[in-house]
Amino acid sequence: MKNAVQKLVDLRAVLKKRGLAGFIVPRISEYQGEFVAAYAERLAWLTGFTGSAGAALVLQGKAAIITDGRYTIQLAQQADKSLYEFLNNPQTTSAKWLAENAKEGDVIGYDPWLMTAKQVADYAKILGEKGIKFEPVSDNPVDDVWKDKPAFPKEKAEIFPAEFAGVDSAAKRKSICKILKEKNLDACIITLPDSLMWLLNVRGNDVEHTPVVLSFGILHADGKTEWFVHPEKITPEVKKHLGADVEIVAPDKLEARLKALGRAGLDFSRSPVWFKQILGEKAVDFKDPCIDPKAIKNPAEQKALRAAHERDGAALVNFLCWLDNSKSPLTELDVVAKLEEFRKKENSYRGPSFSTISGWAANGAIVHYRADEKTNAKIAPPGLLLLDSGGQYVDGTTDITRTIAIGKPTEEMREHFTLVLKGHITVASAKFPEGTNGITIDALARAPLQGAGLDYSHGTGHGVGCYLSVHEESASLSMRGTEPLKAGMFLSNEPGYYREGAYGIRTESLVLVVEAGRDKEGKKLLGFETFSLVPIDRALIKKEMLSEAELNWLNAYHAQVLKIIGPRLDKPVRAWLELQAALL
Repeated sequence: MKNAVQKLVDLRAVLKKRGLAGFIVPRISEYQGEFVAAYAERLAWLTGFTGSAGAALVLQGKAAIITDGRYTIQLAQQADKSLYEFLNNPQTTSAKWLAENAKEGDVIGYDPWLMTAKQVADYAKILGEKGIKFEPVSDNPVDDVWKDKPAFPKEKAEIFPAEFAGVDSAAKRKSICKILKEKNLDACIITLPDSLMWLLNVRGNDVEHTPVVLSFGILHADGKTEWFVHPEKITPEVKKHLGADVEIVAPDKLEARLKALGRAGLDFSRSPVWFKQILGEKAVDFKDPCIDPKAIKNPAEQKALRAAHERDGAALVNFLCWLDNSKSPLTELDVVAKLEEFRKKENSYRGPSFSTISGWAANGAIVHYRADEKTNAKIAPPGLLLLDSGGQYVDGTTDITRTIAIGKPTEEMREHFTLVLKGHITVASAKFPEGTNGITIDALARAPLQGAGLDYSHGTGHGVGCYLSVHEESASLSMRGTEPLKAGMFLSNEPGYYREGAYGIRTESLVLVVEAGRDKEGKKLLGFETFSLVPIDRALIKKEMLSEAELNWLNAYHAQVLKIIGPRLDKPVRAWLELQAALL
């Protein structure tokens, strides 16, 4: 097996042979998703860095790895600083570093499958100002040196049943076709697999955590659809489910079919630039038309998500009872394994919706921490365990964080926890005018912490799919949440506080945007219904810091958890839950 030094030497030799002064290796696949199949983990193979965001910038004389603040510690642990300079976005960008370190006249290569049209335009502008060329390569040079690269996944596609989907594929396609006709488009290209899964009411098993089939699609204005997917992945049952208007086309036919199109919509911010290069002037910048409707869950999806959260809540309560009564020494990875064991008892469970974050003490202060054999901390009380996890069930996706006191917490811990809880309750109980955006709700969540001179660096909430991606666009409670919230949007409510080197606190539940009556002027109000059903640690709550309204919300929430989850539990666990749900 090659070491990191040899991999870099071999890659530079290939670049030199091709006349390239440098090359970008992003942590992404041609499907532009958060989770990457093994065959596309080029950044991890080359550098050892496994974070979900970043890129390697390789020049002949030097190289760098860029990521963001979530992964700076992980980067230092996994990559070789003698080979790579470590960069932090947004303090700098890949384009700026390349512009500063490459020479005038140099050619920097990029894989057109791994960058969007918008990204390429941004790079070309910055590099062009320094006389540096930015050019696509016909095939990825990393693949020339990665000799034992895994094969492309060939898992079978599955039907997402109508009882969960709520709206059939033909109806979804028909609604989008109306938009295509209004925009005078002959077709649109769907390049995001989760959008395609939603559109066709199918699911897959090609990547970890997100149930998608890695594939592309062309939706024509007449409703006919070409699905570019390996035929062996499609069973007769799936083919029948799709109907006559969906044609299964081998991926190697994609280029020819694109060239035969007329005026076609393509999302320049989310689709590989390869598509734009093939379509040429026929390509029209057009936001993926599945993103917005996918964010609004119909009644059947809402019902399915409720059911999934009830089963997930029971698994979490069983786990928390076990943890509270455990006498054996535990590590972070022990916690991850045991929680997975409880979830697996449900036949409808399909796996985690992301890698579980089990952060003890100081590790909990690392927002996107993932325990491994090197960092696996022993849980030695007193302290706080931050546990952020989620499940994929056949009918829904879950994501929940609870912060748990192991041993007696300090007064500071309790105060900070209660400030976070106040923000969580403020969001959960908010009523707001129709048209309110996520930025406004994000500010509500931060107010209690900011009043004490504290804050957190991540957003308050992200969209969540229905047995799809745990991180969906459109619905957002954050500084990026500029679009108005709408009834049916499903997202997280997760304020937090992180004291570096000591502990992390986050309280997260998933919520549905619902209609909440009208104001005094008769205008429609919206609010949130909390779907996650897991108690909040009583030992960490400073009751005197809560208002009467906040206390009433908390007691009502715990009563609901007991009412819905209690009947699913064995007698000893139910007794434990009754204690957790008792009035404060």
